[in-house]
Amino acid sequence: MKTYHLQWEQTMPISLAEAWDFFSSPLNLAKITPPQMKFVITSDYTAQTKMYAGMIITYKVSPLLGIKFNWMTEITHVQDKVYFVDEQRFGPYALWHHQHHFKEVPGGVQMTDILDYAIPYGIIGRLSNKLLVGKQIDQIFNYRNQAIIKMFGEYRP
Repeated sequence: MKTYHLQWEQTMPISLAEAWDFFSSPLNLAKITPPQMKFVITSDYTAQTKMYAGMIITYKVSPLLGIKFNWMTEITHVQDKVYFVDEQRFGPYALWHHQHHFKEVPGGVQMTDILDYAIPYGIIGRLSNKLLVGKQIDQIFNYRNQAIIKMFGEYRP
C-alpha cells in the first residue's frame, strides 16, 4: 500500500487560546471545508463540546464526484493547546492520520498540519490519487487556508 505524506503551515494573528478553542471544536470543521463537499457532522455534539482523546466523530461527506461517504474518525491524542491527532476508523481512505500542531509565534499562532494517508485498491488507488484524490486534498487545504484568513485575518509579523 502506497502512503502519502503532506504538510501545511499557516500562521494566524490570534492567540493560542483562540486558535485552540476554534480548532478543538468538531463543529467548526464545517466552517473551513469547501461547500461542494457537503460536509455534515452526524455526531451529536454542541458548540460547547471540546475534543478529547477517544472522541469519535462521524460525518457525511462528498469528497469526489458528488459520491456520498460515511466517515468516522477518532481523536487519538490530545495535548491541550499543543496538538491533536485524528485517525480514520471508517471511510474512503485505507489510512488517514492527521496531526494538528499549534505554537505561539510573535503576533500569533502557527498551525502545522501533517497528513499521512493511503488510498485502497492498489494500482487503481495510486492512479486515482495521482488524477483526483491528491489534487482534491490540496484544494481542500487551500480552501481552508483562505477560509481561515477570512475569519481571523492575515498574519503580518
